[in-house]
Amino acid sequence: MLKVDTFDISRECGDCPIRHRAVCARCESDELEMLDQIKYYRNFEAGQTVIWAGDKMDFVGSVVSGIATLTQTMEDGRTQMVGLLLPSDFVGRPGRRTAAYDVVATTDVVMCCFRKQPFEDMMNRTPHIAQRLLEMTLDELDAAREWMLVLGRKTAREKIASLLSIIARRDAALNMGGKEGPMVFDLPLTREAMADYLGLTLETVSRQISALKKDGVIVLEGKRHVTVPDFNRLLDEAGDDSDGGLLA
Repeated sequence: MLKVDTFDISRECGDCPIRHRAVCARCESDELEMLDQIKYYRNFEAGQTVIWAGDKMDFVGSVVSGIATLTQTMEDGRTQMVGLLLPSDFVGRPGRRTAAYDVVATTDVVMCCFRKQPFEDMMNRTPHIAQRLLEMTLDELDAAREWMLVLGRKTAREKIASLLSIIARRDAALNMGGKEGPMVFDLPLTREAMADYLGLTLETVSRQISALKKDGVIVLEGKRHVTVPDFNRLLDEAGDDSDGGLLA
């Protein structure tokens, strides 16, 4: 599941649940020891702000468990959710002094944080970290470009299916699972948050989720527990092929 019980999260790098996907994924044991000297953990409750746009950031880090949103606010007060931070996603930008977006915990969040200046110094000495961060940044860029297609050209049904496929794929990757057979995960967003993120009304989101459930594309227990019996069928509904998609 995407949501991990924070009490079960190991503080040891080798046992970290996001170790194989995080910024430290390529690090050797001696490099992990150096990271361990500059890291600390922070917990955020659902609804709590991690950082406000424009605030000075004295840390960078990875989401270990939970979900956070990236939100941009216009001068007239209008806001737009511009991204999701899922487990293993990186928060902050080395070399940038302030935060570009509001980061808000949607669920309870645990972050593995690194003191910013020591992390930047270590990047210069550790190609494994710099290389992995570059890979993650390019993946994020690809996802942002794909998301422009979702918002600009896809129907409401395709938007909902696209978001579900993103979450299902990430859950499988985090748990080292495949895409064969049923995929099961907990939906980390409320329907209100989904509507905000997708540019839809709450009524449309609820209607399209019900339609996908009725047509057997998903099985829904309560409002959050989702089973995808056939992932390729979900991709068809999203307008994606089996080799494509948003977040690998």
